[in-house]
Amino acid sequence: MSEKKIRIGITHGDINGIGYEVILKTFANEQMLQLCTPIVYGSPKVMTYYRKLFNSRANFTIKRSAQDAVAGQLNVVNVCDDEVRVTLGQATPEAGKMALQALQAAVDDYKKGYFDVLVTAPFNKATIPVGEFEFPGHSEYLTSQFGGTPLTIMVKDDIRIALLTGHIPFTHIAPSITRELIEEKLRIFYASLQRDFDISTPRIAVLSLNPHAGVNGLLGTEEKEVISPAIKAMSEKGVVCYGPYSVDGLMGSGQFAHFDGILAMYHDQGMAPFKTLNLEDGLNFTAGLPIVRTAPAHGAAYPLAGKGEASESSFRQAVYMAIDVFRSRKRYEEAERNPLRKMYFDKRDDSDKLKLDSPDEEVL
Repeated sequence: MSEKKIRIGITHGDINGIGYEVILKTFANEQMLQLCTPIVYGSPKVMTYYRKLFNSRANFTIKRSAQDAVAGQLNVVNVCDDEVRVTLGQATPEAGKMALQALQAAVDDYKKGYFDVLVTAPFNKATIPVGEFEFPGHSEYLTSQFGGTPLTIMVKDDIRIALLTGHIPFTHIAPSITRELIEEKLRIFYASLQRDFDISTPRIAVLSLNPHAGVNGLLGTEEKEVISPAIKAMSEKGVVCYGPYSVDGLMGSGQFAHFDGILAMYHDQGMAPFKTLNLEDGLNFTAGLPIVRTAPAHGAAYPLAGKGEASESSFRQAVYMAIDVFRSRKRYEEAERNPLRKMYFDKRDDSDKLKLDSPDEEVL
């Protein structure tokens, strides 16, 4: 008997950006409809507008409820007002309101069991009316709805960069970095690499906060007083982690390839090298939550809106990742119910393990 198609809830994001374009381009490929059942929370009128604008080959069907979604079709559930105005490339309150309506409707339906995983198209938080969305982003809102402790992981193939701290001012970064926070995020990261990515014994590189890992306190004491003790404590608890490494040395030397994951201390420290390497194909995965949620790595991209030039690659990879993580969690849960079975499949061995024990100076 064939496996049931995974139902993917998709929020349309900012209607004035490239969300609808990348959705249409992704599901114009009929093979995608054989892989999953997409359910777009948005506006059939806006979908029609963009379909005509781009002369898209993607067909869609309008459903009153996600319960009625049909396999083999691009399903659209109307969650917005009938009167909709698209203003290409512009940040408008109307677009913010519609983005929030789609997200709230999708969350409500997930709680009812109407779909399996969530893929969010980008929206601009600044367009949402003040007081209606008091969260830095999707992850924090989903945490408020489902619980858990979110960890943003940027993913492209075997590159996985997690962010210890998120959208906070630069002056708040150092005071926010505590041993307890590092240990908590390492625990979540390690568990996600096992459960969500099928890696039996993940290896995590932990980045330093200061240049050259602080040079033994000369350029900062966070490495000696906070980061290194946290790494040591988690290593003793069975979490395979190394560091702290300077980001330029680790990435510039190619040593990052020896690790299954990298924990960055702050947003731009992780995002800058990641987007330099993987802007078109990379994606955003939120670990640590009960719900599987992925998103493309790009934003609303107003300058590209309406031009037909946006690449759907990142969005398509977000769809693939949501499916892969959902299946991986199912396998993990099944293995835990039957502990006599091997829980993971890992292709590599530990032949390069000694390479990871070198001090930061050797990586520079």
